Amino acid sequence: MMVRDHRYLVVLVAVAVLFAAVPFLYADIYTYVDKDGTICFTNLLPPTPRYQVIIKARKRFSRSRSADRYDEHIREASRMHGVSFPLLKAIMKAESDFNPKAVSKKGAKGLMQLMPSNFNALGIKDPFNPEESIMGGALYLKQLLNRFNGKIQLALAAYNAGPDSVDRSSGIPPIRETENYVNKVMKYYKIFLEG
Repeated sequence: MMVRDHRYLVVLVAVAVLFAAVPFLYADIYTYVDKDGTICFTNLLPPTPRYQVIIKARKRFSRSRSADRYDEHIREASRMHGVSFPLLKAIMKAESDFNPKAVSKKGAKGLMQLMPSNFNALGIKDPFNPEESIMGGALYLKQLLNRFNGKIQLALAAYNAGPDSVDRSSGIPPIRETENYVNKVMKYYKIFLEG
């Protein structure tokens, strides 16, 4: 699309600068020039196919207030079980996105998404109690780290697919969900480490 004057370029640069300067604007930006030469922009799904994407939004990690809501319990569990605070928080982000009432399709419950078959061994009476869930998840993670000689990625794979699955595979099981899970937790782990 060609416009004879520089208005289009000036407006495009202004929109790009605004988009870069305001970190909470995460939407695609579309534009087109109408029959009268008016430059039109929108961040909504365009009403007509004449609009073209000029800025593609990048998805960012969202650090909502709920991300810090359970830090006191995470710190306590980290100290008690000797596991990394950022790693526990990363698992919680990946597992429940800090929703204490989360229930998975497979029946895992709470912030740390623990299975009912593990509740007794982990001292969990109410999986929806944040403190119990975090304590139980930290204890389980500690057990997995011990079992896999401190190898974080193997412990994460076991958290997701079960320790026997990791043993059978002699590594991260070739299960797409588990591979994606390990990568996701490691990404969040890095974010929480950097603080």
